[in-house]
Amino acid sequence: MARMMGSWLSGPSAALPKDQTEAQAYRGELLGLPADGPGSLATTGRRIGAIVIDWFMSAGVVMLFLQQAPWDSYVSTYTLAAWFVVGVACVTLFSFTPGQYAVGLQVARIDGPVPVGFLRALARQALIVFIAPAVITDVDGRGMHDRATGTALVRTR
Repeated sequence: MARMMGSWLSGPSAALPKDQTEAQAYRGELLGLPADGPGSLATTGRRIGAIVIDWFMSAGVVMLFLQQAPWDSYVSTYTLAAWFVVGVACVTLFSFTPGQYAVGLQVARIDGPVPVGFLRALARQALIVFIAPAVITDVDGRGMHDRATGTALVRTR
């Protein structure tokens, strides 16, 4: 019990790999990503901006088709479904959603320069729906949905 509490109370350094004793110089260093510019890990502000754009875009499309106000009926449920489908389809085909494209982000696999693929995009989007995995981050600032699927949200510009 004392060992568990000691590692929990040790702070962020307890999350480092066992062979590493000091913190990395910048977010993404352990993944081999650059410190800034294209290819570096996305900041929290850009991530939030992208998801807000995607959500409002999905809500607009749903309200256009249903001809209802946002507070009517099942608009929020249909918005979630549209956001989910757009996220899976766009990440599978293009490696970014419209919101990510607007703020200059892209989903990339960390194991090599290959497309994300349908299964990873589906799993990533399903985990984001539950909110908690996207909010909980690791030492690099990647959400748990990115860790679970072996992806990272990186800057394109």
